Amino acid sequence: MIHMLLRVLGHEYARTMRRAMALMTITATAEGLSYALLVPVLRALLGGSPADAWPWLVAFGAAVAAYAVLRYTSDLSGMRVGTTMLRGMYHRLGEHLARLPIGWYDAGRVGEVSVMAGRGLLAAMSVAAHLLAPFVSAVVTPLTVVAVMLVFDWRMGLAALAGVPVVAAIQWWTVRSTAATDAERHQRDHEASGRVIEYLQAQPVLRAGGRTTERFTLLDDSLRGMQRASRRTVLAALPGVVGLTVVVQALFTVLLVLGAYLVLGGNIGAAEVLTILVLAARCADPLLSLSDIGGKLRGARSELDRLDQVLRTDPLPEPAEPIEPAGHDLELASVTFRHGDRTVFDDVSLSVPQGRRLAVVGPSGAGKSTLLQVLARFYDVDAGAVRMGGVDVRAIDTKVLMERIAIVFQHVYLFDGTIEENVRLGRPGATEAEVRAAATAARLDEVIERLPGGWETNVGEGGSLLSGGERQRVSIARALLKDAPVVLLDEVTSALDPVNEAAVHEGIERLMAGRTVVLVAHRMRTVQRADRVVFLDGGRIVEEGTHDELLRRGGRYAGFWEVSHHEAAPG
Repeated sequence: MIHMLLRVLGHEYARTMRRAMALMTITATAEGLSYALLVPVLRALLGGSPADAWPWLVAFGAAVAAYAVLRYTSDLSGMRVGTTMLRGMYHRLGEHLARLPIGWYDAGRVGEVSVMAGRGLLAAMSVAAHLLAPFVSAVVTPLTVVAVMLVFDWRMGLAALAGVPVVAAIQWWTVRSTAATDAERHQRDHEASGRVIEYLQAQPVLRAGGRTTERFTLLDDSLRGMQRASRRTVLAALPGVVGLTVVVQALFTVLLVLGAYLVLGGNIGAAEVLTILVLAARCADPLLSLSDIGGKLRGARSELDRLDQVLRTDPLPEPAEPIEPAGHDLELASVTFRHGDRTVFDDVSLSVPQGRRLAVVGPSGAGKSTLLQVLARFYDVDAGAVRMGGVDVRAIDTKVLMERIAIVFQHVYLFDGTIEENVRLGRPGATEAEVRAAATAARLDEVIERLPGGWETNVGEGGSLLSGGERQRVSIARALLKDAPVVLLDEVTSALDPVNEAAVHEGIERLMAGRTVVLVAHRMRTVQRADRVVFLDGGRIVEEGTHDELLRRGGRYAGFWEVSHHEAAPG
């Protein structure tokens, strides 16, 4: 558990965590050692000269005060480490996620990561700030007390020491027996959370279809499954809890019987036995708390384990000696790319000269959007090479590569903030005049003028408060502001109304001017303006040439063109 926590924290925070753990251990040891002063105190009080207890009482009070200072410092250190670590871990997780291949983010994993970013990081902070100190105290303080017992009477000390492996074995057995049920409970919890979200999101469809009863059943089933999994977890942990309680009570009984035997035999004083029994009773509370702390640590461990798996996922490798591309032409050289078991590209080669436009068309599922993602190095190819300016993109520093590429996606995502903040993401250091000029070029100024808040209008999460066309104009303004030499466009007008389509086309024309462009499109209006067209299907380039050349050939592209025009013609 501790090893995993340190690995998750990384080198920057692991050192701080080790210092905090060292302070926790010192504090727990000091607590155990302070109890040793009870022996001379009780010996004096129960002996012939009770006044002799005063110096020992003063020493005991000083030891308790020193322990209180250590405990305050230790707890404060744990809290500070926890909060500092939480902030740092958000940055570390975010930076790591930003370097993972886009293919890693499937539909289920995005939701899992969002939960992990909440529960996982909070679990790590909880361990550092709230659980680690009690756990260290529950382990170290009883061991220190056992050492004190050995010093005062080796027989009583050995009897107490004999219980240590039994307690450790119970804890180990509890962890092993609950591992499977803990995993099942998390799975059921994740499933139930997904069902709740699904039920809420599907309300319009369900009510329109009158199918709410069935959906209630699915949700209820998942909640019942979570309840059964939680019950199994409790039943799996119960023998360990009961076993630990029985062992602690049995150990105290053994010490009581042994102490009485030794006192009656004259081998030890009653004060010493009474003191040792007080120490043993004081050990019972932290030992019994191991069950509760252990359960919380197991829950935190499962979250840390998932966080650890994400952080250990290999990101796209960075070049040891980055190379600056000399130009901005693009090339795919005999590229083969597989996504899972599916071969998306099979020995595909194409080139886009600097400052020219390439249109990519083809049926759905042909890999058109993936082609753009490969060019932007969202994935690394399995064979062949993707080059910019004659340099393999794997040899270019990722930051440099991204600075040279502007991407406008079909489905635009805007961050929850103002319109201006979303546009400025293209180039945060841009002047106000440059931001306004980009907005005008994208015809975003028309949108801003009719919004009550103007530039300060909040777009909502994902841009939900704007229409699809308005979001697309923000995206184009962002790309224009970035002023990158390479532009990748992914079917940006496929779902727009005629008015927004015309405005977006105007913005796109300004964006493409003088740049190297690869565009994926279904609408032929944009394709006609391309310098070259490739028809992609089945992981291969089926046809390639200019728009007019491909029409004259009468092949797949010509059929695609004819169908598109037929659909666009008024009925």
